[in-house]
Order: sequence, then C-alpha cells, then structure tokens
Amino acid sequence: MIYALILFAVTYALMLMFSAYRPYIAVGSAVIFIATGMLPFNEIVGAIDFNVLLMIAGTMGLVQLFIDSKMPALLADLIMEKVPNVQMAAVALALFAGVISAFVDNVATVLMVAPIAMEICKKLKTNPVPFIIGVAVSSNLQGAATLVGDTTAIMLGSYANMNFLDFFFYRGRPSIFWSVELGALASALILAWLFRKEKNPIPKAPTRTKVTDFVPTYLLVIMLALLISASFIPNKPDITNGLICTSLLVVGMIYTLFKTRDFSVAISPVKAIDFETIGLLFGLFLVIGGITHMGVVDAVANLLAQMGGGSLFVIYTVIVWASVLFSAFIDNIPYVATMLPVVTGLAAALNVDPTVLYFGLLSGATLGGNCTPIGASANITGIGILRRAGYEVKSSDFFRIGIPFTLAAVIPAYIYIWVMFH
Repeated sequence: MIYALILFAVTYALMLMFSAYRPYIAVGSAVIFIATGMLPFNEIVGAIDFNVLLMIAGTMGLVQLFIDSKMPALLADLIMEKVPNVQMAAVALALFAGVISAFVDNVATVLMVAPIAMEICKKLKTNPVPFIIGVAVSSNLQGAATLVGDTTAIMLGSYANMNFLDFFFYRGRPSIFWSVELGALASALILAWLFRKEKNPIPKAPTRTKVTDFVPTYLLVIMLALLISASFIPNKPDITNGLICTSLLVVGMIYTLFKTRDFSVAISPVKAIDFETIGLLFGLFLVIGGITHMGVVDAVANLLAQMGGGSLFVIYTVIVWASVLFSAFIDNIPYVATMLPVVTGLAAALNVDPTVLYFGLLSGATLGGNCTPIGASANITGIGILRRAGYEVKSSDFFRIGIPFTLAAVIPAYIYIWVMFH
C-alpha cells in the first residue's frame, strides 16, 4: 500500500508541475500500476469508466457540429446584449453552466457551454482561460444539487433510497439542493470579485450571427432530454449516457453526409474529439483503480472514522473537509462508494440519523474536485478544450479560481447541512 501511495503522489506532483504532459504521465503511471501487479489484469476493465469516456467522445463530436452551425456565436451575441461588461459576462456564463449541470452530467455541460464562452472571448479579444475555468467549477458545484446532477448523487440516492424530490425537501426540511444553491450564490460573488478588473463595456454587435443549420442544436436538446430521462430509469446499463451521446453523434454525422454528400465533412466531428483528454482520464481511472485495489481508499475511510472520535459534530466536520481534500486528488466515485457504508456504520455506532453525514459526504466529495485542475473530469475537459484552442493552463491559473471558489461553495453548505439536519 505504501508503494501505491508513493507512486500516486509522484504521479499527481508531476501532473501539476508539467501540465503539458499530463496524459503521458497518467498513462505511464497506469502502466507501472499494471506491470507491478498493483492493479491486477482482471480489474483493469472494471477500473475504467467507459460511460464517461464515451460521453466525452460523443458530446465533443456533437458540439463540433453545434459550433459549425454558428449557434454558439448567436448565443454569445444574445448574452453579450444582456450583460453590461466582461465581469458580468463571466459570472452569467458560470451561472448558466451551473443551472444546466444540476440536471445533466458535468462533463456534458462543460462541452456544451464552453463553445459559447470561447465565442464571447473571441469577440471581446480577451483571454478565455478564466472563463472556461469558471464554467468548469460551476458545473462541478451543481452536481450535488439534484439526484441526476452527478454520479455521486445517484449513488447516494440509490444507497439511502432517496428519490428526485428528496434532494429538494427531505423529511419535511429543505434538503441539499438549497445548501448547494447557497454555495452557488457565494461562489458567484467570488467570481465577480475575481473578475473585478474586467470592467470593459461589451461592444454591441451591429447584427446578430445567423445560424446556418438548426439540426445540431436539436440533437443537443434531444441529448439533454434523454440524459435527464435516463437518470430516472432504475438498473440501467452503466454506459447508458455514453451510448446516448455517441449514438446522437452518429445521427449527426449521417445527417451531415446526406446534406453535404462529402464523406470527409461528415467525419470531421471525429477529428474534433480530444483524444489527449480521453487518454488522461483513461490513465487516471487505472491509477485510481490501482490505489483502490491496494487498500488506500479503505485506509482513508478508516482513518476518518478514527479521527472523528465519539462526537457527531467532529465526525461531520472531518467527513466534509477530508472529502474536499481527498476529492481534489482522487476520483470521488470510488471514494463515495467506500465511504457510504463507513458513514452508515458511524451513525449506527453513535445511534444517530445518518442524513447529516450523507449530505456532508456528498457536498464535500462533489465540491472538492474544484481545488485542482485534475480533481474532476469537468476540469480536465475544460482544460483540454483550451489546449486545443492553443491556450496552456498552468496549475496556478486554476488554483487562483478553483480554491477560493471551493471555499465559498463549501462553507455555506457545511453550515446549512449541520443546522438543518443534525
């Protein structure tokens, strides 16, 4: 377990220091985990989240058709008409991403909203890096707001037998949705402060962009509807969301082929898929699978249980803030899966209702990914979009927004959940 922990720490340190080589570092580390037996061959497939990889590939291709249709440019024009300056444009985009992300996977949200942000920045001739980071961290924030917003929320709902409405009102009390929105309000103020120098007025375009084809927009709307609908289906295959996104990409490519009669144009969305981002996630899934197999995640869970002692408030505090810390570096899905039974056992030992610990775990684990550029799939996706556009994101660029944003989001939620459910 010690060797696994050392390799994991070295991997993340290298990825934070050498941001341009993250995919190669992650895949190289994964190869070492497999070659040394720290990730057995029979667990390789199970460690990879094919649903996320398929969803990214399908949505990236579909979004390229969306961009080519000029719809993001039109939406950028409409947003620019409504906001007074660059500062408010950044905040508006982040809030827009957050609203969508409460109902749709975070990665899909980033892929849909990022082109609009890029278009606005192009028109304003401003650096898109902080805009895209703002969109990514806002998408992560809202993942805990509803049962369908994030995989971890779905896991808690299934484990604790909660339905969609329980995330709004649970046992007669305002539930976790409201704590997340409180955090969203505080973090919006942080974004406004971070962009406080961007007071340049937004020039009004003489004419709005004309959309050349509405079919890609319809396909994205259908994708949204299907992703939301699929979240209500019990016991569905793990790769359901990925199949929805890739199937709609195929439909879009077939439509383009019939429209243009040009095979090279029809397959161009495949060229838009960022295989470096997919490679980075692929490597990280295997690395996390390795440390999970070696017992690191279980050891973390046991350590948290011991740190809590016999006080519910101390245990709650440890769970929230340790979840923030660990989720900044490890995928929150295996972490939450491991911690749910631990939390239940802790509540039983104290003879208390586990709800406060469940919601504390979910809020900390979901929001912790915003601390680092590699802490969440949405962050990795946003940085991949910037890299393909020619912008290299330093870890310091991300920390400047991600860390204050996380603190602003977690602190109100931490207080709210304790007051409402202890």
